[in-house]
Amino acid sequence: MIVGIGIDVASKERIGNLFEKHGERFLKRVFTEVEREYCLSFSEPVVHLAARFAAKEAAYKALGGVGPIRWKEMEVKNDERGRPWLTLHAATKDLADSLGVSRNHLTLAHDAGIAMAEVILEG
Repeated sequence: MIVGIGIDVASKERIGNLFEKHGERFLKRVFTEVEREYCLSFSEPVVHLAARFAAKEAAYKALGGVGPIRWKEMEVKNDERGRPWLTLHAATKDLADSLGVSRNHLTLAHDAGIAMAEVILEG
């Protein structure tokens, strides 16, 4: 059974401006260490940051857009084939558990300056 669906888009320019203006402070507030290391390993990290930002927004929407959710309690990692997956931590995981979420699906895309993410929560 589908518990929630969330979709979000993030402008590469907007995320790039936040990164340029706030630097490490922005990165540490929004992204986990694993996410920062992954994104900063690319020659153009902003597109990867934008995709992960969109994923976090999509997850928030899929969880109902309410509750004690913090940016770094939603973490996007990649498996050995490069496929992204979403891990929830702390109060955000507790919220998902209370909604009966047992599995999630994440897809990311980026092109022409826009990053997109979709999260589907199953119970």
